[in-house]
Amino acid sequence: MPVGTLANVKTVTPEQLKPTGAQMVLANTYHLHLQPGEDIVAAAGGLHQFMGWDGPMLTDSGGFQVFSLSEMRTISEQGVKFRSPKDGRQINITPEESIRIQNQLGADVIMAFDECPPYPASREAVVVATDRTYRWLKRCREAHNRQDQALFGIVQGGVYLDLRAQAAAALRDLDLPGYAIGGVSVGEPPELIEKIVRATTPLLPEHKPRYLMGVGTYREMAQAIAAGMDLFDCVIPTRLARHGSALVQGERWNLKNARFRKDFAPLDPTCPCYTCQNFSRAYLCHLIHAKELLAFTLLSIHNITELVRFTQRIRAAILSDRFVDEFGPWLSGKTPVDE
Repeated sequence: MPVGTLANVKTVTPEQLKPTGAQMVLANTYHLHLQPGEDIVAAAGGLHQFMGWDGPMLTDSGGFQVFSLSEMRTISEQGVKFRSPKDGRQINITPEESIRIQNQLGADVIMAFDECPPYPASREAVVVATDRTYRWLKRCREAHNRQDQALFGIVQGGVYLDLRAQAAAALRDLDLPGYAIGGVSVGEPPELIEKIVRATTPLLPEHKPRYLMGVGTYREMAQAIAAGMDLFDCVIPTRLARHGSALVQGERWNLKNARFRKDFAPLDPTCPCYTCQNFSRAYLCHLIHAKELLAFTLLSIHNITELVRFTQRIRAAILSDRFVDEFGPWLSGKTPVDE
């Protein structure tokens, strides 16, 4: 799911996004609450109408963003109080408030408000956060009043696999429309993320969507899919584009490099995206050095297409019972560095 934090996937229009194969877009509850405000989005007819995207959408709860404001917020059982980084006003987000905001935003899938412990954190602190996340989830369910929105719960537990197992069991008993693993990719080494995902995913119902939050490199997705994960979101394709980098068949290329200045081949001759069908590596290199904004758009289109195609290839391999044969190198780590 490409990330559209402020109701847009950075530098890409909805019409440009569709041919990439992206099926769903993620938007950010916290940021949209601050700007422009959920009332304005609701008055426009909801997120789909507001941003001109007619495909499925998901909004996160704002929990991760709120808890990243470690110097500006106060956590209690009721919720989180913090000062807006935009204008300094005090904001109080409770589980009920997060759901109210997401109900107004109108995405198809909404996330329960959770407490995301940092890494590293003591076991005692993670126990408190995990237990509170469960209590907040039940409050979110009570507050949720739109039948056309699916509310997903989030498994926390830090790096402690027994806490993850307890949280997964508690959420499973609630029979939710979908389940997510949160609190990963917050500073842990990749091998620890894989360990958490591999241990936790099988504990969640396999007939419900399973979503790994904030993860989206080649290797991380292949490993998580091997464990049973279905959904991913990550800012990587557009963030790399804004730094002049392209994802090409498992590798990361820096288009600023001099070797591309006279390279008139397509970025990836096998890629069907608009960028690869119309422009050369030399042209992209030129745009980046000239600081032309078009470079961000063209690279974003390609990078999103590349990661979507990667997951499409995985799906085809699973259906033909060739997943391990074709993607074994990604599972073992014997691949080009993609971080």
